[in-house]
Amino acid sequence: MSYLISIEECVEKLLSGNPEMVIVDARFQLNNPEAGREAYNESHLPGAVYFDLEEDLSNTPGEHGGNHPLPDVDVFAEKLGRAGIDQDTTVIVYDNGNDMFAPRFWWNLYYMGHNHVYILEGGFEAWIKAGHSVTNEVPHKKAKTFIPSPRSGEIVDIDRIRENIHSKTATLIDSRGYDRYLGKTEPLYKKAGHIPGAKNYFWMNILDENGNWKRKEELEKHFAKLDKTKEIIVSCGSGVSATPNVIALKIAGFSNVKLYPGSFSDWISYEENEVETKDETND
Repeated sequence: MSYLISIEECVEKLLSGNPEMVIVDARFQLNNPEAGREAYNESHLPGAVYFDLEEDLSNTPGEHGGNHPLPDVDVFAEKLGRAGIDQDTTVIVYDNGNDMFAPRFWWNLYYMGHNHVYILEGGFEAWIKAGHSVTNEVPHKKAKTFIPSPRSGEIVDIDRIRENIHSKTATLIDSRGYDRYLGKTEPLYKKAGHIPGAKNYFWMNILDENGNWKRKEELEKHFAKLDKTKEIIVSCGSGVSATPNVIALKIAGFSNVKLYPGSFSDWISYEENEVETKDETND
């Protein structure tokens, strides 16, 4: 399974002229949904296509399912095909830096059954810092047919979350910041706190002091308190910032890692569901 690729490795692949490679720009801002596309239109990596978190990587929110439900499989497959991506295409996705949106694209493509997608370490900022060229030209890709093969075992729904509160057969992780986990602040939702039983592993803690992805040994230490023999369910606010944690856990050697796509925003959409505000990380 592929996870990360360095700027230097990306340049080598670009210079090789591999026709079976597509670069994806996934920059986005939650507080300004147009900012990512505007940044792409201004400048992006040569040949990059743009995928928008809300328009492409999510379905329209409903009463339940969270703020960024997974896109319809067939609709997303058609968009991938239009971008020149099929099962054999090597894909490199980047963010502005080491943010959460490229990992969301990585996870979406992985869920669809794709095995050759890499996250560009350092993203657009690192590319610019290294002195490489950018463009505002929008490429026209030769359309392909992406045949989805969803890894349905990689996700859990609200019923599994409810059941696990009692069975405790899985470890539930909340990837949001500590103050949001404790309910001290909540900028997005009508309720504050976390799903009962969840342990806090802030997603940005998978990065080192320089903002770079930690390596395997460091991630093993970071997740050392977790049991590798148990199912690990990763959540956040709406299934976006959870995805870097999913990838980090896989890099660290955890094999039974699942995403709760609806996450906290789905949980609180059911009035009867209680929320917790105490720290349960070490329970």
